[in-house]
Amino acid sequence: MTEAGPEGLASLLMDMKVLASDWLPAYRAVPREAFVPDLIWPGVTDGTGGAEAIDRRTDPAAWFRAVYSDVSLTTQWDDGAHTGSRRGRNPSCSNSQPSMVFSMLGALEVRPESAVLEVGTGTGWNAGLLSERVGSHNVVTVECDPRSALTAHARLHAAGYSPVAIVGDGSLGWPARAPYDGVLITASLREIPAEIIGQTEPGGLIVSPYATEYGGEAVVRLTVQEDGSAGGPFIGPSAFMRLRRQRTFRTDTREYLRGPWPAGGRRTETVLSPEAVGDWLPMFAIGLQTRGMFPWAQHYADGSYTLWLRDTAVTSWATADYEPGKDVFEVYQGGPRDLWSELTAAYVWWDDQGRPGFERFGLTLGPDGTPWAWLDSPDHPVRAVG
Repeated sequence: MTEAGPEGLASLLMDMKVLASDWLPAYRAVPREAFVPDLIWPGVTDGTGGAEAIDRRTDPAAWFRAVYSDVSLTTQWDDGAHTGSRRGRNPSCSNSQPSMVFSMLGALEVRPESAVLEVGTGTGWNAGLLSERVGSHNVVTVECDPRSALTAHARLHAAGYSPVAIVGDGSLGWPARAPYDGVLITASLREIPAEIIGQTEPGGLIVSPYATEYGGEAVVRLTVQEDGSAGGPFIGPSAFMRLRRQRTFRTDTREYLRGPWPAGGRRTETVLSPEAVGDWLPMFAIGLQTRGMFPWAQHYADGSYTLWLRDTAVTSWATADYEPGKDVFEVYQGGPRDLWSELTAAYVWWDDQGRPGFERFGLTLGPDGTPWAWLDSPDHPVRAVG
């Protein structure tokens, strides 16, 4: 078992090949514990899973073990409206999983004196690491939450770092210090803001979590070109909180149904199990191909569940009923779009390609901002379904 503490975590991260030798001095100079509050919820990313709250004031040993474990630490719920040690509804700030932190920092390929923009200060740990590596005067970090920003700025100052720390909308970047050699985004995006691309030096890198509307998420590394386009590969799966400006608020299911069940839905059957389309990778592959469609699962006590599909235009819906042990599943579809048929076509395409992993996909944005996903190379675009 890896020894708890900074050196034990460092050994683990080096064994995982995410903490490179050029980042090791910064890791040792900027202790994670200096950027973690007393009250934390380990391993929570989406409001489910993870451990219960740990409070340093009542259990300092457990807190120390959690800080030097390779897990994310939720530090805020519900944009700060939640108080107490019980979980809130939605996690809204965290100290990210160390292996993800150093994987993304490594992908950014910064050098001493590189100019770096960070979108999402969070607890301040990333900004501290960047400041140690490239110099505080070369780092701009932007945080939209005033309370999180105030706390992070105080922690950075106490640790001896003074990056340009802004309270504002990070999706707009910070043009006053542009252009940047690298941009690190620590919240999940559905769209790469044009402002971020425009503030990045040609040849510079943007490293960001990228999520599809349907689900699934991966970190993308984009290289910005002279013509204002940007493109590059996905480098691995991720699970970050959504950038606040790009959050999606779902319409209640009742708004989709017209009349009593089955509300005019067209009944069919499928051999594609709802279980097969529920994992992070197939969700990501489906999401790259489909538009304006998202899932929701309604679980029952006997282990069965209904997988709902809905469109963002609030015009179409579908359900697929999963029952353990069955290999044929009942489907209903309503509205002008056949959402289950679209999902099936997207899944079959991914399956036919050999079920490629996250790293075989990539993303390009043209000079006008038009995005397209691709498989293996930009000249092999992922087809659009629906």
